[in-house]
Formats: sequence, structure tokens, C-alpha cells
Amino acid sequence: MLKTLKGYFFWTHPRGSFHYDVMVTLILIFIGVSPQLWNYGDKPVESSKIAGPIQVMGSHDNYLLLTVPAGNVQVDAGMDVKAVRKALHRAIEPVTGDAVAVVKWDTVWDSTKPVFWRVTAHR
Repeated sequence: MLKTLKGYFFWTHPRGSFHYDVMVTLILIFIGVSPQLWNYGDKPVESSKIAGPIQVMGSHDNYLLLTVPAGNVQVDAGMDVKAVRKALHRAIEPVTGDAVAVVKWDTVWDSTKPVFWRVTAHR
């Protein structure tokens, strides 16, 4: 019994044997079952909220310059600075990932409404 368990641990059973097939089967079961048992932290991108493409204009010293269409950012008139920063971060996250911080932003307007945001983010 100890020799069999040692063979499983060190993978010493010959290919094509019963114990080799058992080890391969256990690995395949683990691969198939583990995504349902553990949360790996990946999130799907919600494409329904995207009104237009986000453009990365440049990168310098771990800073990213982005142009974000106004329809991609969910902001209200009474929002404070923290809430606007959070909304901008949510809008650029599909492009930049979660490891960026929004440093500053500027809104470009046409005659009546915002057209896009210029966002500077730091990695």
C-alpha cells in the first residue's frame, strides 16, 4: 500500500498501467471541477456599458493618457471627486486592468454635453 501511494506521489507507475490511468483521471477531474469550487477572481467584461472605444494616447513613466467617450462613464451632476474618480476607473478597467489609479481628468465638451474625457492614470 505504501509503495503504491509513493508511486502516485512520485509519478513512477509505468505509462498505460491501471495506476497511471487513475492519476491521469484524477488530474482531469481536478481540471474540470476546480473552477466551480474556487473563485479565481476573473471577471467578465460588461460590454453593454461601452459606448465607444477607449484610446490609449500615450504612456510615459508609468503614466497612461487615455481618451474615454462620455457614454462610457456613468456620472451624475452632484457627484463628488471620489465618485467621479471611481466611475472613470470602472470605465478604463477593461483596457488598463485593475492595477491603475486615476490621477487627473479633464472633460471635453461640445456646445451642450460632454463628448469625451481625457484621463491620466498611473500604474
